[in-house]
Amino acid sequence: MPDWSARLRELAVAAEVPGAVLGIWHDGETTISPYGVVNAATGVETTADSVFQIGSVTKPWTATMIVQLAAEGRLDLDDAVVKLLPEAPIDARITVRHLLNHTSGIDGDVFTDTGRGDDCVERYVALLGDVDRLFEPGTAYSYCNTGFVLLGRIIEVLDGRTWNESLKARLVEPLGLTHTVTLAEEAILHRAAVGHLAADGTPVKTWQLPRSIGPAGGVIATASDLLEFARMHLTDDRYASMQEPQVPYAGGIGGFSDLGLSWRIYDWDGRVLFGHDGTTISQLAFLRIDPEAGVIMCLLTNSGNGSVLFEPLATEVFTHFTGVGHPSPPQPVDAPIDDQHVGRYERASVRLDVVRRDDRLVMTYQPTGDRLAFTDQAATQEFELRPTIPADGNHFVSRDAPGHPWVPITFTPTHVFASGRVTPKV
Repeated sequence: MPDWSARLRELAVAAEVPGAVLGIWHDGETTISPYGVVNAATGVETTADSVFQIGSVTKPWTATMIVQLAAEGRLDLDDAVVKLLPEAPIDARITVRHLLNHTSGIDGDVFTDTGRGDDCVERYVALLGDVDRLFEPGTAYSYCNTGFVLLGRIIEVLDGRTWNESLKARLVEPLGLTHTVTLAEEAILHRAAVGHLAADGTPVKTWQLPRSIGPAGGVIATASDLLEFARMHLTDDRYASMQEPQVPYAGGIGGFSDLGLSWRIYDWDGRVLFGHDGTTISQLAFLRIDPEAGVIMCLLTNSGNGSVLFEPLATEVFTHFTGVGHPSPPQPVDAPIDDQHVGRYERASVRLDVVRRDDRLVMTYQPTGDRLAFTDQAATQEFELRPTIPADGNHFVSRDAPGHPWVPITFTPTHVFASGRVTPKV
């Protein structure tokens, strides 16, 4: 067996990640390997019981509770959301399934902070009448945090308690998870990680997303607890439908080929995996599950450089157990560029400007509105757009910084598809 602690340490140093925990489950055995510090400002050591924000890896937890409610006969996945939430100011055609597979058309990055009270999710939903529709329901995919807050509100209404309380009652307590929480006042009772900026490794100044975003990204957990949640999905047939492809994913990054009911489905050289990634305020989390081999890997990091660590580490782990590693990211190619996609693209919380500079295309990213309250980066960031295959003038790659993986960006005459999101041209 490889020395995973040593490999984590070597790769984390190279990736400039201050702290991380690698979790592996295979054939009934769990391996937990911590590295570094949870907070560079305090020097507190990362341990196996350190808790990290898992960000959007929360979404399968929320989806699991929705599937439980469907099994109980309390909803149908093809129910209109307004049937369950008559007060929700959204398109009456949007169904629960649309929310689960990110095809509702609702602008997905609404980060309105509606306070710390138990009514924060209810208050968030009440404000959605002011949110734009990006496309007709069911006609496209665009990553949608907003939709999972709506799912959280459905859980609240049907269970008669907050999403946080339902998470405890339906998943945390039945699974015996002792280090899984959702609120800052709970996390501080544990050894909690703090995010660090990718650029210089300094700790962030804002620790957590608004409580209203909890159903989309509010879970805080150890690697052991996350593995236990994932193991339920590996072994319990009640949740097998969540792994069935629902919507194809055009981006293809990391082998991501289809979306199930919140789970992302990956094709790694013919091997089918499922999992999810999560990003909060410079805390990046990753989860991959190979059901055929019975292998689960999670990586929790406290750095914006987390993806630089994840890809080589995932390749080593899965190559050891299955012979197949993480797919290589797309690469730039030499190809002519033109000005057809120059212009402004905008959705809730984000403004993108594409400009031509000599023989280069540059995209400027500007967080706006509610997002400014907790962004962990400079107000404006610039990314060079490089052509990639197919070199047709519409497909590009970009990256956050040198050494980071290239990610695809695709243009149409009416929008740009980047970070899994549709952003209309304005």
